Amino acid sequence: MIYFLIYLFLEVIITTKGASVIGGGATFVEIIASAAVGILILLNFRHALAENIHALQTRQIDPKGFMQQNLLGLLGAILLILPGFLSDSIGLVMEASLGMKLLINRFSRKYTQPNQTNQSKKDDYVIDAEIISDTTLLR
Repeated sequence: MIYFLIYLFLEVIITTKGASVIGGGATFVEIIASAAVGILILLNFRHALAENIHALQTRQIDPKGFMQQNLLGLLGAILLILPGFLSDSIGLVMEASLGMKLLINRFSRKYTQPNQTNQSKKDDYVIDAEIISDTTLLR
């Protein structure tokens, strides 16, 4: 509860100071624009979630990375929708860090060599069998 009160206090102070610097009209436009960006991110969240599920299934990311990427995107979008300069700043940082992680992961995956440990994990699921036909039984 104390953290929420601290956040609320900082949000009011920062938004009041920011609004006095840029003016009421620009503050209104900033609040509407950041909410629109947050809503667009939420509308496209299902696509990002589908990509992350595919990356998790193909073992390109681990479950911790999957949760982190989805939570960063979701919380960043929600913070952008909330009015205020502090929440918008935190939301932008979350979305930017998520974007950088996705960009780095996308390009680093192409150039990594497969590890022996990954190969041995894949081989654990292979069943090796040999079919022997006895031609004497068929006659």
